[in-house]
Amino acid sequence: MSMTQIFLLAIIQGVTEFLPVSSSGHLNLLHGLTDLPDQGIIIDVAVHAGTLLAVMIYFRHDVLRLLHGGIEILSPQSAKKPCENKSAAIQIIIATLPILPVGALLVLTGWIDLLRDPKVVAWATIIFALPLFLADHFRQSNISVAATGWRGAAIIGCAQIFALIPGASRAGVTITAARTLGCTRQDAARFSMLLSIPVIVIFAGLGLMDLIVAGDLTLMGNAALAAVLAAATALVSIHLFMKMTAKLSLLPFVLYRLVLGASLLYIL
Repeated sequence: MSMTQIFLLAIIQGVTEFLPVSSSGHLNLLHGLTDLPDQGIIIDVAVHAGTLLAVMIYFRHDVLRLLHGGIEILSPQSAKKPCENKSAAIQIIIATLPILPVGALLVLTGWIDLLRDPKVVAWATIIFALPLFLADHFRQSNISVAATGWRGAAIIGCAQIFALIPGASRAGVTITAARTLGCTRQDAARFSMLLSIPVIVIFAGLGLMDLIVAGDLTLMGNAALAAVLAAATALVSIHLFMKMTAKLSLLPFVLYRLVLGASLLYIL
């Protein structure tokens, strides 16, 4: 794999992972619309691990709260005590659960590969832009995700299942769900990013085992470089996106998705 491809993959992943435009869709398009070889699952995992590092650094205080909440969940002494950290951790757990069996089913049956078609990416990019616009533009937002409780977390988690379709965007569908529930734009974006952590940890953990088993030093070096580049790019992307959500709507991302999807359908 060339250095050019590694740079492209890392930058695309870093920029798009936490934006409502679908990182997996863009990565699949890079392979589907160019002569570049398939990057393989290990490099795919590496760039995801890089974005995982970025979100954990940027939201380090929230991550620590979630870890404390997880410990409190396991502690018998705190079983009946209400705690903000514990409630936040429970919401993340509940929102993570729905995608796990569905994702496993798609992988085991091989159906996941059928969704990597550029036409699927194009249509998903367009179709899922519409509810994003409606939820962001017309729904009043004045509550936090925490205020929606376990029901809100379950709804957001069910919405995250659609992220298995390349082009739908994990960030896009989870932010759409949170905005539909009446959550503020910034809190919806923050929860969406924190919700990415468990899924990426599972995905990256499986890929890391494959990398160790392979024992390929060159591949390890490429994976490390891709992870570092993706992390640096993602940190900038997260910072700018959070600043944007404080002042602007998500309309620019909706328009980008519509133009991108339409252009892809025209090219294909």
